[in-house]
Amino acid sequence: MKKSILLWSVLFALFSGMTLVSCDNDDDDEVNTTDLTIVEFAQSNSNYSLLVDAVVRAGLVDVLSAPGELTVFAPDNNAFNAFLSANNFNSIDDIPVETLEAVLLYHVLGAKVNSTDITGNVYVTTASPSAFGNNPLSMYINIDNGIVINGGAEVAAADIEVSNGVIHGIDQVIGLPDVTTFAIADPAFATLTSALTASQLNTDLVSALQAAGPFTVFAPTNQAFQDLLDSNPDWSDLSDIPGDLLETVLLYHVSAAGNVRSTDLVNEMSVPTLAQQNFTIDLTGNTPTIQAGQNSAGIIFTDVQATNGVIHVINTVILPSI
Repeated sequence: MKKSILLWSVLFALFSGMTLVSCDNDDDDEVNTTDLTIVEFAQSNSNYSLLVDAVVRAGLVDVLSAPGELTVFAPDNNAFNAFLSANNFNSIDDIPVETLEAVLLYHVLGAKVNSTDITGNVYVTTASPSAFGNNPLSMYINIDNGIVINGGAEVAAADIEVSNGVIHGIDQVIGLPDVTTFAIADPAFATLTSALTASQLNTDLVSALQAAGPFTVFAPTNQAFQDLLDSNPDWSDLSDIPGDLLETVLLYHVSAAGNVRSTDLVNEMSVPTLAQQNFTIDLTGNTPTIQAGQNSAGIIFTDVQATNGVIHVINTVILPSI
């Protein structure tokens, strides 16, 4: 009996030792991403090899390896291949370095933002290319159905913790935005988008706003447009507004006098518009206000920066003198 107990004790000890060794070996094989920088994680994952090539070509290895708290929206190889094909590039090496740097930095936020902290909002990226005035470019993230950036790229693998921030894998390379990108991507501007594409217009305003600019756009919210419709008993929706009138009103919200950010606004500034009428900025109250031809509007959100201009959000559709 004693021999049997001794034998089982020896066997148990041997088995336990083998189990511990086996577990230790498994742990050695696992990669703890929190020990890796953003670049090291991409290098360790074959799905992001083209991202690594792009980072190296753009000279951003040190930027994305430095200690800090960054958020990177990382396109995988499929996303980069689709981007190359869509832009007639054969490889990463065909993309001009300045363009590649701007595109990559547009995928980076200067603070750590986990998926649970993302809200439907505008975020400021680390891209501020000199070709666009050195102003930091914005992105809009929608969380109504997953996490969608600028109406296109979706987060497919969230919250990869690394030593200098967090990575969210995405299924598309995010293109640099123009002012129409935000109107289309942000549900708060759904009515504005419908107005810009209304069938009764004589001008293709979307194409006009995708030109080089720079434009300063004062963008009314959905509620602002609803208030406009409610103000006239003959208008039940946008299609009831005569085309010439709607076009003039929309052009009154756009200035081609430059990329005028909130810090450039001064009291009693006269803003020329594409409707060939000016309005005036009033900074005397608690909220910056537009004094227009027939009414006024509050500026409720500022400095949504695109490559061809900047957007400020307003709470009323402003009306020129007609």
